[in-house]
Amino acid sequence: MTDDGAVRRVEAGGSTAHWAPGSRILWRYRENAGERFHICRPVTVVQDDDELLAVWMAPGTECVRPVLADGTPVHSEPLESRYTKPRTVRRDRWFGTGVLKLARPGDAWSVWLFWEPGWRFKNWYVNLEEPLARWAGGVDSRDHFLDIAVAPDRSWRWLDEDEFAQAQRVGLMDAQLAGRVREAGRSAVEVISAWGPPFSDGWPHWRPDPAWGVPSLPDDWDRTPAHVST
Repeated sequence: MTDDGAVRRVEAGGSTAHWAPGSRILWRYRENAGERFHICRPVTVVQDDDELLAVWMAPGTECVRPVLADGTPVHSEPLESRYTKPRTVRRDRWFGTGVLKLARPGDAWSVWLFWEPGWRFKNWYVNLEEPLARWAGGVDSRDHFLDIAVAPDRSWRWLDEDEFAQAQRVGLMDAQLAGRVREAGRSAVEVISAWGPPFSDGWPHWRPDPAWGVPSLPDDWDRTPAHVST
């Protein structure tokens, strides 16, 4: 971890076997219709080993998010034209409470935990995505539109099925990929139903180290790295 709050920088060729707790890395997503990064979130490593990568995105973190070319928020655009209008990216702050993100190596989803103010646990959120690709400065993925919400009582429901269907209609996802995404979702549901890791591991009671602070967003947040593993 650097003293000035910047994301830890390790150039290509450096070791990324595991990051130590407190390391600062980038969690990024590529566009679905290209290779450009359109989401970037500086995060702090909580745990990184052969079983799990856990990171914390602190409240107020400066991030990069996609917007339409005229500045309109993506989700303010009607679904029919949401994925066809030109886009750009904007630097912005993460609003609300922080997010704990958990990802197991090779899984085509990550699990996010949300809290209400005062650390009242709100819900788990399963984000279906490409398995994370690791590089020296963080992890990269591509979002797959379909998601799952899991309540504290362990009930669950699909989210964004309309966006998942629209992405297929406009050609952002072919039938083969859509089938793999749905299968990944069913695999996640099996874990939820069995209440396996990471749901069973007590993460709602976790709290961040107050000394961590808020990582800053580097100017070269969109640099193209050499991926070293998944």
